[in-house]
Amino acid sequence: MGVLNVTLDSFSDGGKYLDVTAALNHARQMTSEGADIIDIGGESTRPGAEPVNQAEEMRRVIPLIEQLHAEFARKERKPLLSIDTSKAAVAAAALAAGAQIVNDVTGARDPEMRKVVKKTGAALVIMHMQGTPRDMQRAPHYENVVGEIRQFFRERLATCIADGLEPETICFDPGIGFGKTVAHNLTLLKNLASLRVDGRPLLVGVSKKSFIGKVLGSQAIEERCWPTVALTSLAREHGAGIVRVHDVRENAQALRMTEAILNEGIAA
Repeated sequence: MGVLNVTLDSFSDGGKYLDVTAALNHARQMTSEGADIIDIGGESTRPGAEPVNQAEEMRRVIPLIEQLHAEFARKERKPLLSIDTSKAAVAAAALAAGAQIVNDVTGARDPEMRKVVKKTGAALVIMHMQGTPRDMQRAPHYENVVGEIRQFFRERLATCIADGLEPETICFDPGIGFGKTVAHNLTLLKNLASLRVDGRPLLVGVSKKSFIGKVLGSQAIEERCWPTVALTSLAREHGAGIVRVHDVRENAQALRMTEAILNEGIAA
């Protein structure tokens, strides 16, 4: 899953792809480098981020989704389009414009979001976040971070099924960096396999996040590419089905090598 932030203030690429032409070109590049999903977001969820109103979020993402959907429809290889939003109205508009996945950092707690997903039959990524982007990094605390997030996934799955969603459409994301300390993030990555609930796949997003800089003792975002690649291989080995990244080529190559090893090699 390649990240396409159409925002002013995302931590890694804020402001780079507000122009539709620049965003389209970046989506094409990520597709050529091996992205199977393009995840488009119009509201930053970095720590401390301010919310964006619904109209502005739609203005940023809907024209882009429409153009990518039309362009991908003409190609033999058709990456899926994902809308990264917590607003049900934005999700509905994005799905009508051609997106097939809703990536909700608030875990689809809003009943209206679940209604949109049920009505459209879209896939849904349910992420765990303690707090909100504004306050999530203010002393996050867990008694048992792995157990609590696994229980959160179970509860969300039960709620979604009760609301009529098909379990096969649901994927879970532990929300690395969303209301977690460095120690919480490392513990979750070490125990990814135990977070699986009822066989549903896991999505992991660690790309260039601040905990990498804290471990390395460097705040330079440009130094986080290769540590992200290492974590991509680790996440795949521990059972992640999808990885959400900024640098597609490097991480796609890491996935292919890891999968070749996990599958006991490839034919000579």
